[in-house]
Amino acid sequence: MHFPAPLKSNSLKIMLLGSGELGKEVAIEAQRLGVEVIAVDRYPNAPAHQVAHEAHVVDMQNREAVLDLIRRVKPDYILPEIEAISIEALFDAEKEGFTVIPNADAVNKTMNRKNIRKFAAEDLGIKTSAYRFVSSFEALETAAETIGYPCVIKPVMSSSGHGQSVARSREDLEKSWAVAKEARGDASELIVEEFVDFDYEITLLTARNGKETVFCEPIGHEQKDGDYIFSWQPAFMTPAAKERAEEIAKKVTDGLGGRGIFGVELFVKGDEVYFSEVSPRPHDTGMVTLITQSQSEFALHLRAVLGLPLEFAFFTPGASAAYKAKRESVTPVIHTEDTVFAADSYLRVFGKPESHEGRRMAVVLTMAASESEALKKAKERIGYVDDFAGVTKMVETERIESEDETCVIKKVFKFIFGK
Repeated sequence: MHFPAPLKSNSLKIMLLGSGELGKEVAIEAQRLGVEVIAVDRYPNAPAHQVAHEAHVVDMQNREAVLDLIRRVKPDYILPEIEAISIEALFDAEKEGFTVIPNADAVNKTMNRKNIRKFAAEDLGIKTSAYRFVSSFEALETAAETIGYPCVIKPVMSSSGHGQSVARSREDLEKSWAVAKEARGDASELIVEEFVDFDYEITLLTARNGKETVFCEPIGHEQKDGDYIFSWQPAFMTPAAKERAEEIAKKVTDGLGGRGIFGVELFVKGDEVYFSEVSPRPHDTGMVTLITQSQSEFALHLRAVLGLPLEFAFFTPGASAAYKAKRESVTPVIHTEDTVFAADSYLRVFGKPESHEGRRMAVVLTMAASESEALKKAKERIGYVDDFAGVTKMVETERIESEDETCVIKKVFKFIFGK
């Protein structure tokens, strides 16, 4: 393959639709091969904006805005990195000859839990938990009674587990309804799922380059409110369960088609494996591959997109611990003790321009002789990370000794509002 220089008339261009911490790592890998990166997001100075050749801010759910930008930039590959994108714009772009990764239909199926569940369970015949779709509270009550308690309730479209909850009795339904409706994404319809009494859940990163399919070692993860907080690799699986997981992952990704990496989420009980969800892009739990593999999930994603070989080596057991902000701030500061910067651990700060409580701001990565030891280190060292409020969105700031309060408040308002 030829690699032209970026910012030239013959440059190879990728457009990231979504420029968070995962997109940032993809952009860094693209930079290493001289691929020109155009990073797009709904807010300025997103993480991938900071390492891209070109950055744009658009409403990515606005069909015409997205399509207009694609037509002006003319990227060789369009990489959707989040769910909240105008799918109509992606279908239109494909019709005009642009390459969407993995393809617009796969993005459409996976961005909506209704689409992917029906595709996996009904079209492919893959084992899943029982499920119902509802659009009213009354229908939710009926579905929960039919499926039984406990049951899992989620919006049909949301990211990073937002809006997900477990209803353990009828009394929990009102709270679950409210949680789902407050989530970012499409909460006009909810999915009610049987609570699978699984032993553990995994992410099986599955990469396709048009010639071969490869699997990373399974990744175990721990969630809180549907969002990952710890992950480790490899996750222990029996040989039979691992083989079944790879069979399911290949069947799903073959069905979706296209190139790139897919994060296939699975529930495991003994040797039984149940399909849960799939993301057609790098997965947040897969950040652990930044320390465990010769080629991280981000490097494999880019290689797969470009049709390059997917060979890689698994180096060492490892773990990741996500740091979530504790405060609201428009000038967030991540603080850590030197202990985190050890020979067997890394800290990755995402550089998000604002923080709010619960927003993922950084990740600690550790390695060890076993995944359990690596996880123990990750849980310990994430405790050395904290965030400072700086200037908060509520205009709460500490008094500066050399200036009076009025002067400080004026400066804060000027910083936030530009006047």
